[in-house]
Amino acid sequence: MSKKEMSRANIMLTGSLPKIITKMAVPSIISFIITTVYNLADTFFVSSLGESATAAVSVNASLDQLIMMAGSMLAVGAASYTSRLLGAGDKKKADQVLSTAFFLAMIFGSVIMVLGLSFKVPMVRLLGATDTCERYSIQYAEYVLLVAPLMAANFVMNQCLRSEGNAMLSMVGMGIGGILNCILDPIFIFQLGLGVAGASMATAISKVVSFVILLYPYIMRKSILHLSIRKFKMAKNIMIQIVSVGSSSMFRSGLAVVSAIVLNNIAGTISDSVLAGIGVSTKIMMFPLSVILGFGTGFQPVAGYNWGARRYDRVLKSYRFSSKVAVIGSAVMGLLIWIFAKDLIIIFAGSNREMIRVGMLCIRLQSLTMPIHGWVAVVNMLCAGLGKAKGAFLLSTSRQGTCFLPIAYPMSWLWGADGIAAVQAVADAITLFLAVPLMHRLRREIITLEKDAREAEKSKQSVFT
Repeated sequence: MSKKEMSRANIMLTGSLPKIITKMAVPSIISFIITTVYNLADTFFVSSLGESATAAVSVNASLDQLIMMAGSMLAVGAASYTSRLLGAGDKKKADQVLSTAFFLAMIFGSVIMVLGLSFKVPMVRLLGATDTCERYSIQYAEYVLLVAPLMAANFVMNQCLRSEGNAMLSMVGMGIGGILNCILDPIFIFQLGLGVAGASMATAISKVVSFVILLYPYIMRKSILHLSIRKFKMAKNIMIQIVSVGSSSMFRSGLAVVSAIVLNNIAGTISDSVLAGIGVSTKIMMFPLSVILGFGTGFQPVAGYNWGARRYDRVLKSYRFSSKVAVIGSAVMGLLIWIFAKDLIIIFAGSNREMIRVGMLCIRLQSLTMPIHGWVAVVNMLCAGLGKAKGAFLLSTSRQGTCFLPIAYPMSWLWGADGIAAVQAVADAITLFLAVPLMHRLRREIITLEKDAREAEKSKQSVFT
């Protein structure tokens, strides 16, 4: 074991848990926020081209989710498994897991690229494009599809850097790409007169830059994990571990696509204003959700590493700390967003009253349920970190799947645009009924394992004495 690996093991197994989780989480939070900023940058600059152009960017958010689905299963599954393998001291296998996930992500992303470019019109119509925004939707989709393989691979490198404790490198890779996108947007959209296509070009270039930066530490051996085509190994035990845990993320991304398509299609039947209002409010809410996800991403490898090292006491302590921070932090963010909801939506809606009304309602209702989402996200990350595939799958698919899809059409039928705006908040509240009994069982399991480990240690000491 190298000095770098020994130092990391010592920190993970003996260091202050609040300090470790915070150190891991802050770069993750920053990188997620920057990603959200450049997603919003597209919407902000394109909004000056009219509500149909704004609606087109909202529609294509589902395309990003579709590409994410190609890489997220491999990324989350590989990150969970590599953190546990590193905790158990098996670096060789961890390298194989990373390499296998990376090259498979490139392949899956390539499939989406080819299919998307071959069937552009049916694709954007399926995603929810209306007659008035179809042309803009196609323009935005073209360049994003060209970099789909790199986007999918970015997820794997990003997550695995975090799993080995290199959250700062992950942040730099995602952050620089995001900042570049914000700089290029106004240049391409206005100065070069490329409109919606310019926003797509800026996004594509930023993804390429992020790919190069994230790849650098692996190629130059600046990371603990090493990436190589020679280590690509689709062994049964590796694929089972990746798929069993990662499938929850894949289904979460897939259901996010489905729920967005359903919402877009329902909203589009009312007006482009409602469609744009829902889309913009969803992107605004990505700010607090990015903080929650970033914090959970910082917590997950800490829990997984200690679980692999059989330090069950630290697993439980890390969960308790993360739960408190998530609930309190989410409540504070929810209050602030509630207060400034109208000001935030006006930035994108201008004087469009219906867009302002629907967007503000959507934002404020989700602000009320944000503490629930914060805690459920921690439980979800705990399940993923410990390799509890069933629990991770249940919670990953609930927010925009099992708790969302059954209520979407009834709520829109009963309350129209207001019902559409309220769907996500109601779904968040329902997820609580799934997470509470799941966490109760998992907590009992961890306490039992901790007790057994403590007794085994006492028995070992009595033998030597």
